[in-house]
Amino acid sequence: MNLLDRLRSLEQRRQRLAARAPAGPLRDYLQRPFPDPNGACAEAPFLALDLETTGLEPNRHAILSLGAVQMQGTEIRLASARHWLVRADTALEEANVVIHGLTDDALAAGLPLEQALSEVLRALAGRVLLAHHAEVEAGFLDAACRRVFGGGFLAPVADTQWIARRTLERSNRPYGANALRLFNLRKGYNLPAYGAHNALHDALAAAELFAAQLAERDQGAKPLRLKEFLRPF
Repeated sequence: MNLLDRLRSLEQRRQRLAARAPAGPLRDYLQRPFPDPNGACAEAPFLALDLETTGLEPNRHAILSLGAVQMQGTEIRLASARHWLVRADTALEEANVVIHGLTDDALAAGLPLEQALSEVLRALAGRVLLAHHAEVEAGFLDAACRRVFGGGFLAPVADTQWIARRTLERSNRPYGANALRLFNLRKGYNLPAYGAHNALHDALAAAELFAAQLAERDQGAKPLRLKEFLRPF
């Protein structure tokens, strides 16, 4: 199946999931059509998103916080930036506190997962999910939606790590795993360093990196199409 067929299939999957989803925030989200993959990337709506979690396994680990900011093409809309803390069901392990800087007291004042997830789905409706190493965000959102709302999550995805890997492979440039880290990719575009493991900072960092990647590809001869940047899952 080629990329265009996969993108058409994505829209068909959205319609099937919407028909099966129970009434509520997930169905409301799935009832909004995805952006046209053949449309100009400069006019496409995105939501840059980052999740901080207690681990990397969506069915075993928990979401601690989410950060998001809207984009319209390369325009980052800072007024839309949001940061949600999620109320923890159990005490955090010491390693989680060290990595994320989020304590039990801070998360005790957070939102229930259902409320935070509902707000994220409203922000994402009709937009492309943008993330760095987006398998994490897509996997945790799917597991959380199934657990909280009784249905699967789906979104068109632009992944800055995947875009960088494709760019390197197409130019036959060798690279190691560290070259694809968000921090190192941003250095290559002379973007400023942000503190890591803060969901909103990392969402903004991914948004800025994506804007730089689009600018690098835009030669002005013809408009870049959204489908050129969508990762097939």
